[in-house]
Amino acid sequence: MRPLWWRWLFAASFLEVTSARRPSKATAGPIELGEPRLQCPDYSWWAYRRNPPFSTGKYELAHQRLQPACRTFNLSEVEETIAGMKRNIQDPDLFRLFENSFPNTLDTAIAWHGKAEKIHYFGGHDEEELTFITTGDINAMWLRDSANQLHSYKSLLKPNKSSSSLASLFRDYVTPRPNQTSVFECKYELDSLAAFLQLSHDYFVGTSDSAFFGRHRWVQAIDTIMNVTTELLAGTYNENGTVAISPYQFQRTTLTSTETLGSAGVGSPVKSGTGLIRSAFRPSDDACTYQLFVPANMMFSRYLGLCVRIMEKLDEKAKAKKIAEFAESIRVGIERYGRVDHPVYGRIYAYEVDGFGSHNVMDDANIPSLLSAPMFGYLGRNDPIYLNTRRFVLSKHNPYFMYGPVMNATGGPHIGPGMAWPMGLIAQIMTTDDDAEIVSALKQLLSSTDGLGLIHESVNTHSSSIWTRQWYIPLRACLACPASGKTCPANHLLVTPRFSWANGLFGQMMLDLRERKPHLLARSYQ
Repeated sequence: MRPLWWRWLFAASFLEVTSARRPSKATAGPIELGEPRLQCPDYSWWAYRRNPPFSTGKYELAHQRLQPACRTFNLSEVEETIAGMKRNIQDPDLFRLFENSFPNTLDTAIAWHGKAEKIHYFGGHDEEELTFITTGDINAMWLRDSANQLHSYKSLLKPNKSSSSLASLFRDYVTPRPNQTSVFECKYELDSLAAFLQLSHDYFVGTSDSAFFGRHRWVQAIDTIMNVTTELLAGTYNENGTVAISPYQFQRTTLTSTETLGSAGVGSPVKSGTGLIRSAFRPSDDACTYQLFVPANMMFSRYLGLCVRIMEKLDEKAKAKKIAEFAESIRVGIERYGRVDHPVYGRIYAYEVDGFGSHNVMDDANIPSLLSAPMFGYLGRNDPIYLNTRRFVLSKHNPYFMYGPVMNATGGPHIGPGMAWPMGLIAQIMTTDDDAEIVSALKQLLSSTDGLGLIHESVNTHSSSIWTRQWYIPLRACLACPASGKTCPANHLLVTPRFSWANGLFGQMMLDLRERKPHLLARSYQ
């Protein structure tokens, strides 16, 4: 029988949940999950339209924000930021893309927000706040996606006890305990645990509210994460050569090989003693070829180390020391086993390894990626090994670097060849100081929205009218017809433009440019 922590792991740490405790009441900002909103359009369909007024640039981008009364959460700080950026961004199309994308999670994805009806665990607090954040186009909460959706607003985070504040969304989300009977997906991804640590650190740095972490069993959650990840250090074989029982197994009936694990649900063999934590799946939800997934180990090591400060504030010195040592041991494992020699680019980081010597040399647009390593602070953007890796990632030697007249960026096997991900292009901007590279990437992003003014999941490198979001509405229609009104051939799949994480990341990138490269916001992109 699996230990209790495994059930918690299954229900919360790397799964997408479709329900959680219903709050006793909603705040003035958001609404209850499933509550009808009179006279408010269904955004999943409304966002297909090119809604006026259009931007005054050559792309004539649509205005894709609902009226304030129809938004799921209203926040004055976001509106003030948008107004401020209007003074900084001179290009009308670039501003419209920021105006639509930055508030997208708050406008459309806060399914509900409020107080718990009762205390659900020993030592709980009767003022426990809760938030359910969807990915944007499906009624499920990904721990990784939702944490990153809030991460986009970290620069606006400040101490605020109000239940309708940005800080309340972080408080509500930092330590949820979802209903263990309602799980949307059962894929284990190490980066989901890293996302919990990232969100914890964001809240702590933004508010200095260490007392919060002492009220809602955050320390116990970290204990559970330590137990889980320590067990996942184990390899496929015991010391005597017998096959070890895998701590995680997953199989499903599917026509897509990346949707399940080989070897009867345990995946490819992994060597013990590397110091690296196994991950069955990538942040793209695709199965790992080799389960020592380097970008997730980078992100986990980085944020686990940053959470030491929180433990110290809670006077948990022994646990602080333990997690600091664990974070450092993972880093040692990455540097020992995660580097390989490339015949063109020299010493680079591999995407995945198995510890035996096999490695997967590629990069995927989904974060954490090798390209995004400086974004979460694992290393600096001028680190020599990173620079070698970056040159490889953004070259035709990377099997998932997509290129064409519309967009040149990383993609991945989740959508497949020929489909570049704007998220990869955004990460490229956030990891360079080269003005020409940034300008080129911004122009590609502007030209790739099909006039809708939203960031898509992926875009065909030869046609901006072909774009995807992985969660789709199962109707047959032309990808471009909602915007163009053209007759639709019957063999295309209608997909929603609402990928809230990518939209928020675009806004986060623009705020980063305001600090690093304000002159690039003052120029034209026409």
